[in-house]
Parts: sequence; C-alpha cells; structure tokens
Amino acid sequence: QVQLMESGGGSVQAGGSLRLSCAASGYYLQSFHMAWFRQGDGKEREGVAALANDGTVIYTDSVKGRFTISKDSAKNTLFLQMNSLEPGDTDMYYCAADRWYGGLLANYNYWGQGTQVTVSS
Repeated sequence: QVQLMESGGGSVQAGGSLRLSCAASGYYLQSFHMAWFRQGDGKEREGVAALANDGTVIYTDSVKGRFTISKDSAKNTLFLQMNSLEPGDTDMYYCAADRWYGGLLANYNYWGQGTQVTVSS
C-alpha cells in the first residue's frame, strides 16, 4: 500500500524559507512520478512542482526561482525547498505520486494528508 506523509510546514515571515518533506512507503521513489500541490480554502488544488522519474522537473510560474523540488532515493523522501516566501504562498501543501506522469495536473492516484504553510507579511 502506497503511503505519503508530509512534514515541515509552519509559520514564517515573508522572505523566509521552509523545507517540506514527503516520506513515502509501500513503493520506491525511483519508479514513481512525484509532485507538490497546494490548496487554500475555497480554491482549486494547484500544481507547484513536479519531478518525473527520469529527473525532469517543472514548476508553476509563480514559484520559479524560489522553490526547488528534489528527492533522496536512499531515504525514499521527496523535498520542496521554499525560499523567498510570500504571503501568497500560504496554503496547505500536499505531495502526490503516480506511476503515470501527471505533470502539474491534479490527477495523481496517491496523496498525502498535507502540511500547512503560513507566510505573514
């Protein structure tokens, strides 16, 4: 059974940094495509960054140059390094996984429970 568990969220001031982690169990990261999404109250889930199993990376425009997606295959963990955080980055962040590449579309089969990120001005 595939399970994903996010951690690392919190409250920071604008300009600060956070590093989100997503621990995976039940499968090996090398065989899956992974992504980070975010969603706020009343908003649609938005793709933030995706990492294909061949190493291809894509980001939504609003986070380019500020966020970095990566993985540690030995620890079976996905990361999202978030720098220069802005109040508009405040959301619940989710990691997702699938054997099929979904890019930044929210059609992944496996999801974590989310971790809250709050950025104050």
